Amino acid sequence: MSDVQPVLLLTGASRGIGHAAVKRFGGAGWRVLSISRQAFDPRCPWPGGEANHIQLDLANVDEVRDSLPRIKEITNGRLDALINNAAVSPKHADGSKITSLQMAYQDWLHIFNVNFFSAVLLAQGLSELLIESKGSIVNMTSIVGSRVHPFASAAYATSKAALAALTREMANDLGRYGVRVNAVSPGEIDTAILSPGTEEIVQREIPMRRLGKPGEVADLLYFLCSNQALYLSGSEVHIDGGQRV
Repeated sequence: MSDVQPVLLLTGASRGIGHAAVKRFGGAGWRVLSISRQAFDPRCPWPGGEANHIQLDLANVDEVRDSLPRIKEITNGRLDALINNAAVSPKHADGSKITSLQMAYQDWLHIFNVNFFSAVLLAQGLSELLIESKGSIVNMTSIVGSRVHPFASAAYATSKAALAALTREMANDLGRYGVRVNAVSPGEIDTAILSPGTEEIVQREIPMRRLGKPGEVADLLYFLCSNQALYLSGSEVHIDGGQRV
């Protein structure tokens, strides 16, 4: 990267890991552009945040596609990193898991549009800018993409598994142009998405016996988008306190 201010486009920035990533990149001098379904959330403020926020429903693939020229215009022709962090994980009214046999097709489609197809469309539409900067794409996967989880819905889990496969394919497709594509796979991170009963998982399955912190994930995201990771591509980096072992 040159001395010119680097630019990040981040989906799902209003809370949790996304909020922490905004603070990490912004604190390092990056210009952060955010995308979410809601208008700019003053509860997640950062300098210039409101002016750099793009309100966009990622579940609507036509809207995502139609918004690409506007997004390019907002970048001012520069994009160094794209982090696909936005995701939805619906549950039953009582908080229990929605299984593969219970989820209706339209709900499967909604989840895949937000968690998977929006990432495809953004990468396709913004690839020229990333090629020009020799930038980085990071897809936010999950530990549930490779194992059955007691709380995460089957549709959420399979969308994350698909995103991991997409990461490998994109790394192969974009590597010749100097663009790196990686995934970050969190385990149990202390965010609002956690379900009651998570503490039991922490004590039973996680060797470090604690939840991860959003800031720890944000530090990993920053590393993957920095010049310290210039030869790292096609990897899914697990940050889960040893849960996968």
